[in-house]
Amino acid sequence: MASDFDPTEFIDGDFETQKSPFASPAGIHQRAPTLQEVDSKVLEQHQRLAELKKAQEEKERELASLEETRRRQMEFQTGRQELVHNLTRALGLLEEAEFSARRDAEQMAKALVDLREALTKIEAIREESWSGENFHVELTRSLTTLENARMEWNSARLKFPVLSAQQPQENGTAAPDGSPSLSSLASLPFGKLCRIGLGLTWPLAIVGLVILASLLTILLRR
Repeated sequence: MASDFDPTEFIDGDFETQKSPFASPAGIHQRAPTLQEVDSKVLEQHQRLAELKKAQEEKERELASLEETRRRQMEFQTGRQELVHNLTRALGLLEEAEFSARRDAEQMAKALVDLREALTKIEAIREESWSGENFHVELTRSLTTLENARMEWNSARLKFPVLSAQQPQENGTAAPDGSPSLSSLASLPFGKLCRIGLGLTWPLAIVGLVILASLLTILLRR
């Protein structure tokens, strides 16, 4: 009995699909690749790899350039915002300080004029020109000048703290530690403070009594 024969049973399908690039056309016996053909294929693959590597390097350079541009743009944006904020704040503070300084300078200029005028009036007093007839009048006028000058001095000290700083002695050294201060005076009893005040003001009291007596004498003579 004749059996059915199937020629496809002896054909490997996987082998047929994985043919060598050097395979011959259908119907022709496959031959082995030559050394020159393999070298050519290797050289071709190396060239393709070199081209791909070159393209990759070019893309990497473009990416690095874009990242640097982005970094500089961010630096520009951040720097501009920071400087706009700082400069705006600085302008406001300096304008306020300038206005305050200009106001203080105007007050200081006025104080300088008043202090110079007070000093001129004090230096203009000539005791040697007083006579017996105008002694009391000139003395009263001079005391008034001194009192006005003292008021200008105290007003200037309140406005300008630099005038209230500790003044050095004539020899350039600071005042001794034993000199009385406001804190030490405040700790003294009331009776002792009264005695100190009387000791400091008795010359003025005597001058006042002399002036009063002189005025009473003038009135009685009239």
